[in-house]
Amino acid sequence: MPLLGKPAEIFDRDVEWAELARFVADDRPGATLGVVSGRRRQGKTLLLYQLAQASGGFYFGATEATSTESLRRLGEALGAYSGSPGPVHLPDWGAAVDALLALGRERPVTVVLDEFPYLVRAARDLPSIIQHALTPGRPERTGSRARLLLCGSALSFMGGLLAGSAPLRGRAGLELPVQPLDFRAAAAFWQIDDPLLAVRVFSVVGGTPAYRREYVQDDTPAGPDDFDAWIVRTVLNPARPLFREARYLLAEDPDLRDTALYHSVLAAVAEGNASRGGIAGYIGRKATDLQHPLTVLEDAGLLVREPDPLRSGRSSYRITEPLITFYQAVMRPAWTALEQRRGADVWRRSQRRYASAVLGPRFEEIVRQWSLRFAEPELLGGHVAEVGAATLTDPDTRTRHELDLVAVGEPPPGDGPRPLLAIGEVKWGRRLGRADLQRLERIRALLVRRRPGFDAAGARLLLAGGHGFEDDLVDAAAGRADVVLVDPALLYGLYGR
Repeated sequence: MPLLGKPAEIFDRDVEWAELARFVADDRPGATLGVVSGRRRQGKTLLLYQLAQASGGFYFGATEATSTESLRRLGEALGAYSGSPGPVHLPDWGAAVDALLALGRERPVTVVLDEFPYLVRAARDLPSIIQHALTPGRPERTGSRARLLLCGSALSFMGGLLAGSAPLRGRAGLELPVQPLDFRAAAAFWQIDDPLLAVRVFSVVGGTPAYRREYVQDDTPAGPDDFDAWIVRTVLNPARPLFREARYLLAEDPDLRDTALYHSVLAAVAEGNASRGGIAGYIGRKATDLQHPLTVLEDAGLLVREPDPLRSGRSSYRITEPLITFYQAVMRPAWTALEQRRGADVWRRSQRRYASAVLGPRFEEIVRQWSLRFAEPELLGGHVAEVGAATLTDPDTRTRHELDLVAVGEPPPGDGPRPLLAIGEVKWGRRLGRADLQRLERIRALLVRRRPGFDAAGARLLLAGGHGFEDDLVDAAAGRADVVLVDPALLYGLYGR
């Protein structure tokens, strides 16, 4: 079967569509299983519905319902799909799964069960039933070419479907996460050409497609001068769904039961408390008491723990969803005023807080992602394998040096030290100057002297500024291959167009 062309309704998602199209086009005998996951609003349903439509397959979107009602709805959908005079009678989930596999008796057929966690909530043994149905050698499996896709937004649940001793471990031939759009794709999706405006919008709504379409009804900033007004009329407007979205993101995941605690943890991280000890101090808990809530937030895809490249065993936490950072830093402290429709006043008072807690950290993350995904290897002296923020301690002077970016290259053959490709300073709110370059030069010399498992001799000195660079830095960087100046235009690939 030839691979399906991606429908025009789907923006970006070329990699995801290609993987799905390849999975459903598999002509070999035997039913196969795939798992698709991702946070809500990322376009998973559109992807899978269009896939089923394009391939002539079957799509079923589950709802919160009892097991009996779900079986009845599934039977009605199967009857309509197969052209039966009435619903297909499904006495139990074993019969239902076999009926789904039977759709692939004559040809490869896409079979989608969307919002799969809703079904399992009412029928806890459903994963085990599917495991049994896909037992090697079972006639219902070998005689079918159904391409069964299970999809869900509860990341902690979906991640556990194929993990450890879970019933479906080893049964799936596809495990596809649908991530938010990256910062470049998000700018194209919002149709924003100005890179400074693109950073500001991304720092609030990130790369979630639904936030433009359904949540603000395609209301995009008309230009840089419209950004403040856009924030007030969309994100800070109680009549728009985006206003309460950050709260709903926590309420939707069934594993996030103690929402007050999780909001406090996220508020701590949004305030710049990135370590476990810092979070514990902010919320008034012992660091040892945070293992469970931090793990739950990680499993839910709302927090990510990033190791410090220069300090083994040390790590920091970062909020993955920009809207949650914006909510915790700007909206939550002024919630009553916002509900009273005083959004313009709140936004006017929040400018400094927005810049320091939201825009600055998100710009740093954009630069790190650029170095990992988009920077030319020649620019940074090699292929970047890992990137993160780091802290370096100078034992001689007993000082700590914060680095916004440390880019590590691929391990060399043998047992040699890994190449440290770049160290960087990233600032949104001020122009970088010669003093910033001199600071990085001193840190590089310290790294070369200490040799903490890396070869830092050829490390590039990267300076990224949201508002450009002082003339003395531009002059100092001229003709030096080891100094890389990064501005928003370079981040968004605007040079050379």
